[in-house]
Amino acid sequence: MHTYIAILRGINVSGHKIIKMEALRALCESLGFKNTKTYIQSGNIIFQCKKTIPAELEKKITTAIAETFNFEVPVIVKDANDLKTVIKNNPFLKRKEDITKLHVTFLNNEPDKSSVDKIKECVYTEDEFTLSEKAVYLFCTNGYGNTKLTNTFFENKLKVSATTRNLKTLTELLNIAEQVEQL
Repeated sequence: MHTYIAILRGINVSGHKIIKMEALRALCESLGFKNTKTYIQSGNIIFQCKKTIPAELEKKITTAIAETFNFEVPVIVKDANDLKTVIKNNPFLKRKEDITKLHVTFLNNEPDKSSVDKIKECVYTEDEFTLSEKAVYLFCTNGYGNTKLTNTFFENKLKVSATTRNLKTLTELLNIAEQVEQL
């Protein structure tokens, strides 16, 4: 069995697209996933299944959510090793920045070079970002709630789907994934 982490975008926010975590776990188990765990209400799922391509799992989960809950939710799936690499490679950790200001925006696809070049030309006040394949590392000086570098910003500029998690959440997801791997 291989361990994966699915991160959903835009559920349980301001009373919209409500999915109880118990229902989300049951949905994942109905898809044949094992040792399914959820973490906080924002749509983080840790599970195990036969090794497969993450894009196939994204499609499977997205389709099941649409069929079960009658709304679309972007889903990005990473395997536990990929998540560990994303956390380890955060360039802002090397600068010893306040970890409460660090976030990662995950992209469902690698953006095309022309979109990346355009986005790098602009200045975004005090906030900083670094692009790395299918992840954007964020340092939000005044917190994520006050930045212009949101999921919607990156989706519009890079023409991809995106969802963001803070470093604390990512670290906890990795910890849970490591515990699941011991089962």
